[in-house]
Amino acid sequence: MNEFTLILVTGLGLGALYFLAASGLSLIYGLMGVLNFAHSAFMMAGSYAGWEVMRRLPDSMSVTLRLLLAILAALVVGALIGAVVEVTLIRPLYKHHIQQVLVTVGLSLAAVAVAQAVWSADPKPMESPEWMSTTTELGGALLPNDRLVFVAVALALFLGLLALLRYTRLGLIIRAGVENRTMVEALGINVRSTFTIVFAMGGAAAALAGILYSQYVGAVSPAQGGSLLIYAFIVVVIGGMGSLVGTAVAAVAVGLVQQMANYYAASGAGDLSVVLLLAIVLLLRPASMKGGHA
Repeated sequence: MNEFTLILVTGLGLGALYFLAASGLSLIYGLMGVLNFAHSAFMMAGSYAGWEVMRRLPDSMSVTLRLLLAILAALVVGALIGAVVEVTLIRPLYKHHIQQVLVTVGLSLAAVAVAQAVWSADPKPMESPEWMSTTTELGGALLPNDRLVFVAVALALFLGLLALLRYTRLGLIIRAGVENRTMVEALGINVRSTFTIVFAMGGAAAALAGILYSQYVGAVSPAQGGSLLIYAFIVVVIGGMGSLVGTAVAAVAVGLVQQMANYYAASGAGDLSVVLLLAIVLLLRPASMKGGHA
């Protein structure tokens, strides 16, 4: 039983990382209809911003405090990049979906090239608080603290986004602007700036995923945003394109399936199991490729 609890919690922790990576992607597509392949660049920017902050802060500060400041910096960088990308590249292309894909794919490739030129292609070790590498006993099982942190952060983000979209004026404007932009603009509300905020939120969520993923793997590298983006897209497709609740459920399912397959089948079987899960969902529910609602 202790063994199963450990696998369950580690699977939930992995699913939490996938949700953090997929939430911004789902938010941007569900509310704006933009399939953002540059999401990997946002995640990479967050991880490198956090790494730069941690290594430049004095060693006299605790690692935990430096990590918190690094996360704050990553959120700011991700939000700024998201807003700039929306204003300069996405806004002129809202009615041109093929061009959106080409621009965001090109941006993701360019971001990797820039990161390699600035920091090289070699992974940079990411410092982690000692307590995140230890375990907490719960019900007789020793559970990794970092997975518990990932779950807590993902749950807070999920509840925060739902509350924002359903119970705030900004959320009402966002949803109304998606349904009938002309009517909202006729009321004197600037929908363009609202959509910029959505993109900034998506960028911040991606940056948060990037820096926490660097804690998970213990390093930052130009390619890790792309590898995480693959799982993010799988989660978004399984959960229903644009559905925030569906994304959360799919992230948990993918994390658990991958972890259990790796443990009970063979090392590396987890990736295959995730692809099989995606194939089954597409066969049984092809409508998951269509847009949904957050």
